[in-house]
Amino acid sequence: MTIDMSQFYQVFFDEADELLAEMEKLLLALDVSAPDSEDLNAIFRAAHSIKGGAATFAFTDITEVTHMLESLLDRIRKGEMGLTPEHVDAFLVAKDVLTMQMDGHHHGSSVDQAAVDSVCQRLKALSQGIVPDTSTAAPSPSVAAAAPEPVAAPVVDADGNCRFRIELPDVPQKDVDALAAELGLLGTIVQETLDDKRAAFILTSGESQDNIVAICSFVLDPDDLKITYDAAPAAASADTVPGTPAEDPGYGIFEPENGPAAAPQVPTAAADAAAVPAGEVKNYGRRATDREGGSQESSSIRVSVEKVDQLINLVGELVITQAMIEQRIAALDPLHHERLLNSAGQLARNTRDLQEAVMSIRMMPMDYVFSRFPRMVRDLAAKLGKKVEFVTRGAATELDKGLIERIVDPLTHLVRNSVDHGVEMPDRRTASGKNETGKLVLSAAHQGGNIVIEVSDDGGGLNRERILDKARQQGLPVSDSMPDSDVWQLIFAPGFSTAEVVTDVSGRGVGMGVVKRNITAMGGTVDIRSIPGTGTTIAISLPLTLAILDGMSVRVGEEIYILPLGYVIESLQPAAVDVKEVAGQGRVVKVREEYLPLIPLHQIFAIDPQFEDPSQGIIVILETEGKKAALLVDSLVGQQQVVVKNLETNFRKVAGISGATILGDGGVSLILDVSALLRSSRQLAADPVFF
Repeated sequence: MTIDMSQFYQVFFDEADELLAEMEKLLLALDVSAPDSEDLNAIFRAAHSIKGGAATFAFTDITEVTHMLESLLDRIRKGEMGLTPEHVDAFLVAKDVLTMQMDGHHHGSSVDQAAVDSVCQRLKALSQGIVPDTSTAAPSPSVAAAAPEPVAAPVVDADGNCRFRIELPDVPQKDVDALAAELGLLGTIVQETLDDKRAAFILTSGESQDNIVAICSFVLDPDDLKITYDAAPAAASADTVPGTPAEDPGYGIFEPENGPAAAPQVPTAAADAAAVPAGEVKNYGRRATDREGGSQESSSIRVSVEKVDQLINLVGELVITQAMIEQRIAALDPLHHERLLNSAGQLARNTRDLQEAVMSIRMMPMDYVFSRFPRMVRDLAAKLGKKVEFVTRGAATELDKGLIERIVDPLTHLVRNSVDHGVEMPDRRTASGKNETGKLVLSAAHQGGNIVIEVSDDGGGLNRERILDKARQQGLPVSDSMPDSDVWQLIFAPGFSTAEVVTDVSGRGVGMGVVKRNITAMGGTVDIRSIPGTGTTIAISLPLTLAILDGMSVRVGEEIYILPLGYVIESLQPAAVDVKEVAGQGRVVKVREEYLPLIPLHQIFAIDPQFEDPSQGIIVILETEGKKAALLVDSLVGQQQVVVKNLETNFRKVAGISGATILGDGGVSLILDVSALLRSSRQLAADPVFF
């Protein structure tokens, strides 16, 4: 029976991506002079896990690289050689090569075989204690030559392989199977029975004894094993099983077509043990910790994003239905319908809890984004000849998966900009009294219903005069009296760049405008704070999720609109004397000695209001991007949770509107785009006396 292995590929690729990301993170955090043993072990385990998975699916190219990688890592973690910067560089290059090979198998992209050969030679040379010239391909020394020789003299065949005899203690059969799976990755093995309780393996391999011991240590205590050279010739027999996965027609976990019929699911090592002929060992290619038995259940399960989105949509419809029920029973007499009202209240609480639980499924930690930047900063700083310390804060802060994937590109550009333009060269920093190593901080934190992500550097800051000069050259409307906050916003203009030289890092002036456009499309805002000679901070504010939000319902005429509650500060009815008319700039309202632009909502959407006089209506104070404004409405309806429906997908883009929702009475209500409303108010009222 032939089984399509491709159905299991996605799980392997997902896990391998996570392991490679974790490996890179640990490598970048290593203290070369005094590496943490736990970190070294974790890096080794990641490489070993990838090798096991690759062997399972017959990805022999990946197996080869990871095998050499873990062999070198094993010598370092055991203290046989000290960790050096050359090792870390080689490991990072190996990680890149593995990523390239993964993409080749997963997406069919091209693989640079020269890069693969080069990293293999580099790892082999480092295993021998030789620091290779990274500008040329390193020689291919035998890994076994660098390992300590066993006491007995080896017998080497024409292919450079030796036969090792590995005697096992009295251990459960599952441990025998597990060890066979691990050793099968190193060469060909034959299993022998010593007595009723003990077994032995004859392994033909070109590996060193130290590497064999390291592999065995994943399953059994090395002190319980007896490993010697076997003097018999390394002749093939019918009882040998190739250890190379590519030679196994069952991919190492299924029976060949001419053998016993395979089960329609992936079997465990223990379940397959009885089906293995005497003297034959199947190569399962999985870690010992993955074969512990049925009682060891996984603490997580992989579910496709489509299924999660479907679940969220259904919960959204449930929220709408629950709101409809509440509206229907609101007019009932609480004395005559007490039990019904209590049940409806319980339904509302359960619906809210369910909604929060389901929404949390889509929430991912910002570390998913942050983890890709340490390597980028390290490589970019080295390329530019700068020294940069990269710090992350709030990596555990969670954001909706849909937003977290869309924020990667804007953040990448901002981080590259900070390294290229923000942090100065070491000599310049020293001359200005700074530490020659610049500091770049990437942080995330929750603020109300939003998440604020900041990219901060302690560089030279933005140059106000250069920005204004460049803006004048491009015909932008600017003045010397503009506040700094408005000057900094000029860098988001299309094609704006103050870089004197265009490089492959930045300087073409197309990035910052795209950054702001992408963030605005996600319902977010961008704010810049900069002090010359001290540094620059770019803050991005995003809603935690775009699916469901807490809103305030307001009425204007016969229409009801939704204000996202995160932007609302307060609401009040102003006195007539507090409303002033500013010539050519519209009206402003005085709130506690602060003048705010007044935005009549009925004028924006051409609606006949109930009240045009602000002293008769209600003003709602809104704040975004550090700016405040007063929105004039007829009345407040209440607060409620609303399910956001994309208006652009179902209709078209409407200025001042970010989406729509369905109310409890079945009617459709539009959700206001607060950022767009306040930007329009600043265009009408830009007098610096008030703002």
